[in-house]
Amino acid sequence: MAPTRSMADVTELPARDAARELTPRALATGLMLGALLAPCNVYSGLKIGWSFNMSITALLLAFAFWAPLSRLLGLAPWGMLESNINQTTASAAAAITSSGLVAPIPALALMTGGNLPWMTLTAWVFAVSFLGVWVGWYLRPRMIVQSNLVFPAGMATAETMRDMFSHGREALKRVGVLMSSLTGAVLFNIVDDFLWQIPRFAPSLTAKKLTLAFDPSLLLLGFGSIIGLRAGLGLLLGALLAWGVIAPELITRGVVEVSQAEENWFQALVGWLLWPGVTMMVTASLTSFAAALVASARHERGDLKGARPKEQGTLLRLGGFLLAAAITVALQIILFGIHWTMAVVAIPLAFVLATVAARVVGETSVAPIGAIGKFSQLSFGAMAPGQPITNLMTANVAGGAAGQSADLLNDFRAGHEVGASPARQVIAQCAGVAVGSLVGSLVYLTLITDPDTQLLTPEWPAPAVATWKAVAETLGVGLSGIPFSALIAMAVAGVIGIILALVERRVDGQRLLLVPSGATLGLAFVIPAGTSITLFLGAALASVLHWLSPRWAARFLLSAAAGLVAGESLFGVVSVWF
Repeated sequence: MAPTRSMADVTELPARDAARELTPRALATGLMLGALLAPCNVYSGLKIGWSFNMSITALLLAFAFWAPLSRLLGLAPWGMLESNINQTTASAAAAITSSGLVAPIPALALMTGGNLPWMTLTAWVFAVSFLGVWVGWYLRPRMIVQSNLVFPAGMATAETMRDMFSHGREALKRVGVLMSSLTGAVLFNIVDDFLWQIPRFAPSLTAKKLTLAFDPSLLLLGFGSIIGLRAGLGLLLGALLAWGVIAPELITRGVVEVSQAEENWFQALVGWLLWPGVTMMVTASLTSFAAALVASARHERGDLKGARPKEQGTLLRLGGFLLAAAITVALQIILFGIHWTMAVVAIPLAFVLATVAARVVGETSVAPIGAIGKFSQLSFGAMAPGQPITNLMTANVAGGAAGQSADLLNDFRAGHEVGASPARQVIAQCAGVAVGSLVGSLVYLTLITDPDTQLLTPEWPAPAVATWKAVAETLGVGLSGIPFSALIAMAVAGVIGIILALVERRVDGQRLLLVPSGATLGLAFVIPAGTSITLFLGAALASVLHWLSPRWAARFLLSAAAGLVAGESLFGVVSVWF
């Protein structure tokens, strides 16, 4: 059965609370938290290629601020629907990385030799995300109201809201854990930043040069605790295979030349290793994507048998969508010289991809951004061969809008559960996207001032950038520029990616731990081994905590992890300015 909200949950809200929804304080709080949390995802996206859903973090922080302040100043109590507007706004701003800010856009900078200006970049990021909002609203009736999709992240957000307003002290305890871990992460990085000025490793240590060293990053430990043990094991296995087995062989056989004077050999080796790694990620993702596409088509046929749910604001939805489509088409033509036919085709493709992505998110809470990005690139590679810029940016529109809409459907699910107005949520999402575009673009340009020298390095591995760039170049000039040995490795990795994706669909439960994910296995080939090792340690630590203290882990582990991610991310961004 579809997870629908209980009418008792809605009707028990006081009438005055139900009337307070899109209030100035709810919107302003969401915008401020979004501006604070968006840099965290930009930072982590450039580091490890992943981002974090910030809805629950925004809920806890806003509740901890407004619940006591409202009592102190005699203001109207902070309401549940206000809380929902706050999380919708903040999560939309924080999800700005879905628009391509840490993948095709930096890949474009590498291929053209420079970043877009701030306002140009902001306009582009906003356009892609703005389109995603309206695509998401069109999909809402079918995906939220009529289908059986759970949207686990959205349901978790709704349950957190209910817990906060029924057990306020528990929410404040979670905020305490979050802020403690955030403060600890900042202090750790201050100390660690000083300690790294003192040489701690012998420069000739081979393991260090192969990046096989523990990376003392609390952000990575926090992310590791979020991604789960299976993903952590896949990263560990991939790191040992790529950097512990294949990399030494490449050096020994003279396939890759390195210098003993270099601090590490990451840049020299990743130029070869990224080819099998990207291939494995692409084939595994596309195999899973194809299976999801078939499942989506079956569900669509089932949905057509029933009456279509009606959604209010039809004219507003149509007008908003047409405006968003016109903006994205115009910017593709003006900024990148893309032919208008290709620019227009990106719009319906975004709908198709968003439908599939929404079903994946609805079932697993994992947005298949990588897979839909590759599918977009392959689609436009077939329609416009030999045009890497066109390939990148049209795929950015289709894949980015699809990813953004799938992520925002989680907000619609949470709102549906607590009786929120979809139209008001859309206003909040648009406002969040606007702030996220401004702040996210500024943070990216602050962190990456020189893409040629900074990206695809141990400091900024940017695995998603490497993947988008590799696919665009391959589709543009063919395989002639890839070493023959790497081509063989690509063929083997491609087969492995397909097999792993097919096997994981037939295995469930604890046995799934024994089947590494092709996406995470391939990811370990394009990030330093130390990064994968630390992510694995975070996943292992989280599993131990769930085993030793399941109640504590269920209540506080996510808050602690969010604090570690936010603390190190914010320190990393601020330290660049100071």
